[in-house]
Amino acid sequence: MLQTRETSQEFFKSWNFFASPAEKNGGIFSLTMKVTFVVFLLASTSLVFYSAFSSQSRWLRFSRCEGGVNNPGDQSETVRRISAGGDYGRTNVSHILFGIGGSAKTWKDRRHYSELWWKPNITRGFVWLDEKPDEKEPWPENSPPYRVSEDSSRFKYTSRYGSRSAVRIARIVLESFRLGLENVRWFVMGDDDTVLFVETLVSVLSKYDHNQMYYIGGNSESVEQDVIHSYGMAFGGGGFAISYPLAAELVKVLDECIDRYASLYGSDQKIQACLSEIGVPVTKELGFHQVDIRGDPYGLLASHPVAPLVSLHHLGYVKPLFPNQTQLESLRSLFGAYKADPGRTLQQSFCYDLDRNWSVSVSWGYTAQIYPYLLTAKELETALQTFRTWRSWSNEPFTFNTRPLSARPCERPLIYFLDRVNDQVGPGQTLTSYKRFVEDPGKVCNQSYYDAALTVRSVNVSASIFETDEWKKAPRRQCCEITHAHGVDSVVQIRIRSCKPRESVTPP
Repeated sequence: MLQTRETSQEFFKSWNFFASPAEKNGGIFSLTMKVTFVVFLLASTSLVFYSAFSSQSRWLRFSRCEGGVNNPGDQSETVRRISAGGDYGRTNVSHILFGIGGSAKTWKDRRHYSELWWKPNITRGFVWLDEKPDEKEPWPENSPPYRVSEDSSRFKYTSRYGSRSAVRIARIVLESFRLGLENVRWFVMGDDDTVLFVETLVSVLSKYDHNQMYYIGGNSESVEQDVIHSYGMAFGGGGFAISYPLAAELVKVLDECIDRYASLYGSDQKIQACLSEIGVPVTKELGFHQVDIRGDPYGLLASHPVAPLVSLHHLGYVKPLFPNQTQLESLRSLFGAYKADPGRTLQQSFCYDLDRNWSVSVSWGYTAQIYPYLLTAKELETALQTFRTWRSWSNEPFTFNTRPLSARPCERPLIYFLDRVNDQVGPGQTLTSYKRFVEDPGKVCNQSYYDAALTVRSVNVSASIFETDEWKKAPRRQCCEITHAHGVDSVVQIRIRSCKPRESVTPP
């Protein structure tokens, strides 16, 4: 102890800690500097010790967050489960667990819809069946894996015009949650005839904080359906997404809630009613399409809203998307364009050829239209009504504006459908070609102002790859311009690009 005490005294002496005021003029300055150095040294040492123990404490806290959920009703388990999945990374497809409502008897006929978008070993999820499929037929390799739903016969169902399967399908989100799979941020539900566009779905979900309670989807296109079921509901055929924290709350009340709403027709109605009790409304995204229409979906798809394409449904109840193709062939054609540029698929752009007074509209990856006269932007963005309502097959009303498709040839656009996709034209560039379609060769406009347009056999569209982060910005339709090819009147060349500052699409 004595040695230590003497050493300490020597330490202070060496720093002239008790220096006399009579010393040389620089003594006070030297004293100040030495005191400052000692304080700095002590503070640094304390900081090192604090950081070491604090880091250890944080490591211990996070190390306890590992593991799955054993009890869906335990809120502390929910918190641990959310933290376990790479909470701060960007949302990607591995964070989504898909739940597809299916039937063992219908899967053979409907599986092709899911196989269009399902990616084995990449997408995660299950087809939930009412019973085990026939063991004599091997399960298709390209189909999602299946699970058999729990027996739901104990639940009430009193809807006079529905099916008890609504109860089983409503519980898919609960059964999916109870699997306790790691790293799940979103539960995405859909039907066995729902076609999902996974990359753009990821783009949409990545806009939202998955640690918050979100219920995301879209309404029906037919007002009569929204009135009967609910404007506040995400229609299940178009698909909907529930964030993990909301699912954790939903599973606590779902079974009792299903009995409370026994009179409701569909599984999506029951889910929405239960979420209403939790207090979470639907967040609407315009790219979810229930496709509650009859007839030809052309007008709807040719005037897609400024939003990423997320889903299509009821495709077995409408005409094929492309003429002279089956619906499955049509979807493969659309996916051919989608794979080249997911974010741009069905995005509409329109521009004018002022030399010939033409209006041109392009729904990228699907169709192009040439009007041999000038239309306003308001008219061009309004869907041609090529369809009727879902339930009553009426001409109206819809949840969006429509304009009539005239029976007179001189009041109709010339229509071109996707023919080829070339994504090898240059880094980050695509070239799509659209070929003229004539539904009835006997009905062609014989007015002189149509003559030049009738010589156009194809439309070529060049565009840059649509950056996925563009959908995180305020939505804006991209602009286009017509580039003339000298001596080639049978082909119209169009370039789609971002709009310039203060640029507008305004006819003269």
